[in-house]
Amino acid sequence: MRNRKIAFTATGLFFLLAWLGVMVIQAQAADGVRVGLSALSLANSPLWVAEEKGFFKKYDIEPEIILVGGGAARGVSALLAGDLQFVTAGGGAVISAALNGADVVMIAAGNNKGVQRLMVKPEIKTPEGLKGKKIGVTTLGSSGHLALLLMLRKWGIAPEEIQVVQVGASPVMLISLQKGGIDGAMLQDPTLFVAEDNGFKTLGDPASMEIHYLQNMLASTRTYNHAHGALVNRFIKAYVEGIAYFKKNKDETLRVLMKKMRIEHGNENYLQRSYQLYASQYFDNVPTPSMLGVKTVLEFLAKDNPKAKTADPNSFVDGSVVKSLNDSGFIKALY
Repeated sequence: MRNRKIAFTATGLFFLLAWLGVMVIQAQAADGVRVGLSALSLANSPLWVAEEKGFFKKYDIEPEIILVGGGAARGVSALLAGDLQFVTAGGGAVISAALNGADVVMIAAGNNKGVQRLMVKPEIKTPEGLKGKKIGVTTLGSSGHLALLLMLRKWGIAPEEIQVVQVGASPVMLISLQKGGIDGAMLQDPTLFVAEDNGFKTLGDPASMEIHYLQNMLASTRTYNHAHGALVNRFIKAYVEGIAYFKKNKDETLRVLMKKMRIEHGNENYLQRSYQLYASQYFDNVPTPSMLGVKTVLEFLAKDNPKAKTADPNSFVDGSVVKSLNDSGFIKALY
């Protein structure tokens, strides 16, 4: 009888431990997602903040945020290949891929406005002075390249009248600019502030020129959105909380950005200048992709792609999650 009691107790203990193990696994389980960044930019700050401050974990998401690099086109390609579930990329690359039949859609806006500025040598004083000069961009087809082409069109300068050179990230372009390898470059913050302090001048600023385009979008595929609607909703919740935290907590946000962008203490000046731009101008509380931006991109692409002429601007955007969060008062409550 005693042996039977011991056996029963051991068996009960076994099942109890097994049950507790299942409960622990369930409690710890989180949806893993891979998020690709097409460039190392402050436009990705909401993702970094959401990761560092635990907003993704709050919604049972375990993100792997990866710097894909190589511009927007590479990021979109990785998304379409299934290597990523979300990607941050310029709207031009997303729209171009969709026009060619790719299953990709913009679900939120990192930044609807252009942050790249055309920085040039001091001797180039007017747009006419660009003719025949070498202008650096990260890659052909990137958002910076699109911004350059839009500025050239506004100035009445044909793209063939300048030499566009693929150089790499903004810091690399600045070095090339300083060494005379190029005459101008499409730089974004904080590198553009470094360029200004080193004597280079801003010749073109899309924001001041009233050029609207989709600088940095959060994109996914419609197939993934339909199959994982609840997860996408939770992901966007963490994302908008990241934006709100960014705007309301400057010091802690700067600490996160210094870590993610590998900026050493003592070099915060340029980062703080960039922070002010994003907090006051670039990040929208309700991050809906701009339809005006979509139309601008389509109008530009139409000269090379006939499909852009008849495309429905709404077909490139699925803002349903952001809209539902805004309509419910979720976003307003964050502020």
